[in-house]
Amino acid sequence: MPDMIALAEAVHRRHQKLATKMDVGQGSAGGAVLRCGDQLIAVMSMPASIPQDPGLWSRATTTWPDAGTVAAQHRGHLIVSVIGRNQPLLSKARLMTAVIGGLIATVPECRAVVWDTKVARPASLWLHRSRQSFAPFPDYPFPLWVDVLPFRSQKGIGAVTMGLTAFVDREIQFETSRLTLDALLEKVEGLVVYLIEHGRVLKDGDTFGGDAKERIDVRYKNSDQFNGMPVFLCTDGSP
Repeated sequence: MPDMIALAEAVHRRHQKLATKMDVGQGSAGGAVLRCGDQLIAVMSMPASIPQDPGLWSRATTTWPDAGTVAAQHRGHLIVSVIGRNQPLLSKARLMTAVIGGLIATVPECRAVVWDTKVARPASLWLHRSRQSFAPFPDYPFPLWVDVLPFRSQKGIGAVTMGLTAFVDREIQFETSRLTLDALLEKVEGLVVYLIEHGRVLKDGDTFGGDAKERIDVRYKNSDQFNGMPVFLCTDGSP
């Protein structure tokens, strides 16, 4: 187990508006509890590697080339969770992100973070980006929670998310024949953070756009390209 007092001090040092103190609570399975304001966060040490998921680490290598090597070398992990139900998903994500950042600051052996079994990030990136855990919209660290992955499509190019389901029960699959790759990724990232902030506001059949000339159609579908997962299928019309 990490030093929970040191963890509380690290979280408070990194996020001074967040009151933290060590709460009594050593679990039977070797867990401990940290109180952050009116929330309780459980930390449990597991002396074994996480179950192998080649897809997880393959996705991670698109931005982190050493992901596979780190995954193969690790021998233990810490499970972090917020205790209680019916909590706002964004508030829960912010708090867990901050606590995980504090763990990395106090446990130098931490090499990576796996978020919600879907997204893997290097510990150094998490340590840096988690300082923005409580930043206002749109500056909180949503890239720690959601992957945005490019692909080729029949229309031209596309991008699909992984991890957004935790917030709005669907991923985004955006296909375009008009946008450059950089513009596409920027648009999908903007839509990700908007949905995290406002919830499932896109309805089946909606049309939206950044200006009067841009029209993007939205359909609820089970993806034909990504194992039938539920998506907001977004398309920007013919060229």
